[in-house]
Amino acid sequence: MGVVQRKMKDKIAKNTSVIGYARCSTWDQDLGLEVQRERIESYCRMRGLNLVALLAENGTSGSVPLSERAQGKVLARMLAENKGSAVVALKLDRLFRDAGDALTQTKAWTKSGITLHLIDLGGQTLDTSGSMGRMMLTMLAGFAEWERSVIAERTKAALQRKKATGRVYGRTPFGFTREGDKLVANKAEQNLIRKARQLRDAGESLRFIANMLNSATGRTSFYASGVDYILKNDLFMNI
Repeated sequence: MGVVQRKMKDKIAKNTSVIGYARCSTWDQDLGLEVQRERIESYCRMRGLNLVALLAENGTSGSVPLSERAQGKVLARMLAENKGSAVVALKLDRLFRDAGDALTQTKAWTKSGITLHLIDLGGQTLDTSGSMGRMMLTMLAGFAEWERSVIAERTKAALQRKKATGRVYGRTPFGFTREGDKLVANKAEQNLIRKARQLRDAGESLRFIANMLNSATGRTSFYASGVDYILKNDLFMNI
């Protein structure tokens, strides 16, 4: 085989070599790692792509930037070493935490000749090898961030409503006991909160107050930051 033929063969191999990436949070059900692996492998077979590696991130939140995840670092190293010309993932949120993160990273990939393939977009697929795919990715990232913002706003409103009506909205806070989904005042603990507020008004440090609460309750779980949260949280303002 001549030099030109070998170079052409290497170029073709590089262009079809891709790296799969899967991520699963601890609460994911429908997007488990096995499901993502099967979909990625099937997609690569259908497209004639050489899947050189399938990196799987288990129990990792999407709020962690790709560059800070264990397998995300492996992905970056493999791409830098030219071991793949594309990244394949099931959905955009498997890779990125927000629109800014997605667009910054994919722009850098495009500049380096690396394509992103997304398999599941409501029955459609997307790759950024062309201008249309890159435009669609920009729109998709924007809509995904908008959706997350809407969910966050609704969650915040729901929590505020629960706090205002004395309903449980998380773990039972100090100063209350739980009866079903209702928060009921714990008089002994609320007396300690009042004492904590009095001490703070008198100029005592948060650390001093934390030590007082630990001593009074027999716990070791109170820290300055926790005391600060209790004194500033509107749930405790009327205690």
